[in-house]
Amino acid sequence: MGTILEVHDLTKYFGGLGAVRNVSFTLHQGETLGIIGPNGAGKTTIFNLLTGFLKPSRGMITFRGESIVGLKPWTIVNKGIARTFQIVRPFHQLTTFENVTISCLSQTGASKGRKDGGVEEKSGKFLESVGLSGKEGMLAKDLSHGDLKRLELARALATEPELLLLDEPFAGLGLQEIYSLSPLIQKLSQEGHSIIIIEHKLRELMKLVKRVITLNFGEKIADGTPEELSRDEKVIQAYLGKGGQTLVTV
Repeated sequence: MGTILEVHDLTKYFGGLGAVRNVSFTLHQGETLGIIGPNGAGKTTIFNLLTGFLKPSRGMITFRGESIVGLKPWTIVNKGIARTFQIVRPFHQLTTFENVTISCLSQTGASKGRKDGGVEEKSGKFLESVGLSGKEGMLAKDLSHGDLKRLELARALATEPELLLLDEPFAGLGLQEIYSLSPLIQKLSQEGHSIIIIEHKLRELMKLVKRVITLNFGEKIADGTPEELSRDEKVIQAYLGKGGQTLVTV
């Protein structure tokens, strides 16, 4: 499989604070990669850098062989990168159907929508794919937290991304909600989507990924399989703790 994303020496300073420092990694087409680390380690900052919400202090981000450093978020979306947010950001006064339809109107989403039977039909299919059939007319503000997470995923998918960034998709969910959302992410991976997932719920994350990057204080301290990380002393000391090792080898 070819490389879809290459990150080299990615660095972001806020004043004198190095939120991300000299982080490098690659992602292959169709790969699902996990990113873990303590709060404040720089995980979401990396997502903000990849999606144009922040500009790097230095470093390279190459998507499908093209530099995307300095591009606006909407330009990056139209190039094929979409994300979800840890704190969901729907249009609260719009219905679930309207929320997804707006995402379908992105440049790539609208282009593929014309080929696939129209934007309205496409919106319905994405809602169905995440388990929101029958709730098309509900206002986003009236959805449960679990359904809002599903809506966030549907909105990202509606832009027809090649790379999907999921920021703590299981945050705030109960076990039953996690058990229903996790297979949706597995299915996306099986369908060939390239995915990067930030997640603190390690047992659930490790069921979805075969490779994990660990961050601490803005720096990458490990990159390997769950089994390799469970034996890495730097990862154990920074994040897992002795009692947490079993969570990455489920």
